[in-house]
Amino acid sequence: MVGNTYYVGTGGISAVLMTSSAGHILVDAGGPEAAAQVVAHIRKLGFRVEDIRYILNSHAHQDHAGAIADLQKLSGATVLASRAAVLVLESGQPDRADAQYPNLTHMSPVARTRVVRDGETIHLGPLAVTAHFTPGHTKGGTSWTWQAEENGRTVNVVFADSLTALAAKGLRFSGNPLYPQAQAQADVERSFATIEALPCDVLVSAHPEAGGLWERKVQQAALGNAAFIDADACRHYAAKARATLVQTLSADAALGKTNANQRPTSDR
Repeated sequence: MVGNTYYVGTGGISAVLMTSSAGHILVDAGGPEAAAQVVAHIRKLGFRVEDIRYILNSHAHQDHAGAIADLQKLSGATVLASRAAVLVLESGQPDRADAQYPNLTHMSPVARTRVVRDGETIHLGPLAVTAHFTPGHTKGGTSWTWQAEENGRTVNVVFADSLTALAAKGLRFSGNPLYPQAQAQADVERSFATIEALPCDVLVSAHPEAGGLWERKVQQAALGNAAFIDADACRHYAAKARATLVQTLSADAALGKTNANQRPTSDR
């Protein structure tokens, strides 16, 4: 994509590799069925999976983290995530406080984890990656930023976690007693602001289509890697997520009224 940054994920779930002579860093790995594909992409680029030193996680849902256990075993890497995400990764069990909980499935437990702090920078040789907590979609959501060099230019890369406020069908995002509305809404709105404020030349969102990655990829043949550069991408991504929140809260309100008007059936 740009400099030493490569997209190695699937068509629908992002995974990004940063490379260096001191070892590599992988961000996310897709669902459990994606492990072989991610490994094949890394090897096709000429890099060794065994040289991955850190695997970073955006959020601990199976579709983004389900392959991490396999990649960790192959590489021996340390897996880094927020405290809330590490608890899920280590146990393999979904977080009951997650508004999508009834639809979530377990994952293979991940070994060799480490909790990162908000704003902490991870160093590996010349690589420096910073964690930015962006909760709301999940309690432990984290976005990651770093810089890459392209034709003498320093480019700011953002791997943005999912920002969508979602709940399982029939449930309300704002009606979760384990993640109260005030906290959930405050978290996701703070996350919008975080993403909007980041220095952002190249955006990779956890779901690549949500950040316009494939539209930019189409232009790569004509423009080279400059096709991926869009200084407004993060702001547009946050704006779309903010519009989704408005829709979600409106649907929540309608669902709450429907449930309130329902009468219990007679048990005669």
